[in-house]
Amino acid sequence: MTQVARIPKFNLSAILDAPNPQIDLKLEAYETSTRNFLKAVSNYTQRALAEITDRKNAQAVATKQLAEKMQHMETETNQCKVRELELIGVLDKEQQEKREAETSVAAFRRQLASIKEKCSSLDVEMEQHRVVAANMRRERNREQTVLQTHAAHITPELVDCESKLQCLVEGIDRDKILVSFPRLDATDLNHDFSLVIDVSNHSYKVPTTTPFLPTLPILLDMLNQSRDIYAFIKQVRLAFSELILHSD
Repeated sequence: MTQVARIPKFNLSAILDAPNPQIDLKLEAYETSTRNFLKAVSNYTQRALAEITDRKNAQAVATKQLAEKMQHMETETNQCKVRELELIGVLDKEQQEKREAETSVAAFRRQLASIKEKCSSLDVEMEQHRVVAANMRRERNREQTVLQTHAAHITPELVDCESKLQCLVEGIDRDKILVSFPRLDATDLNHDFSLVIDVSNHSYKVPTTTPFLPTLPILLDMLNQSRDIYAFIKQVRLAFSELILHSD
């Protein structure tokens, strides 16, 4: 940092009383300050010229790069045009292949008519398969009757559980149970409160809930630890009830 020369104070009366009055104008310091100023101006000018030169060179480089990019784009455009002509040729070839395929299809259709005539000889075998299918159908009906009998015994237990848990339980898919809580919201009896429990794995999952239940992850962790699904349903019902109270 340039030091600013301070002019020392002097006593004018004492100077005038001297036999040979003189005032030191500090011309040497002034000349030094002037040289420093001119040097600073020169340095600034040189830096400005260097900056202008750098910008000019950068502009020239950018212009050259843009020209090269345009040349590259023009080359790519020409290549695309060549590719387009090649694709047109490929399309024409495909049209020819299509016509040949249609001819082949006509031949296959004639073969199909011949095969259909041969299929008539297989009617006896098909009839045998029908008999087998009828036997399997009877077996399936018998199994369905057994399942219905089991369901008749299970239904009262399910109704009792639904009454105690104040919910409806329904199987909606393989290893999935829909649990709904009807008339839970006294202000809106049609408001749906339900969840789907996936019991396909050892670890229970809940794919969907209506509406969203913030405490569900905690309740689900407790279910997987206790394995008590009835307690889980009670806790979910209580959580839905608290959700209704907070919404009010």
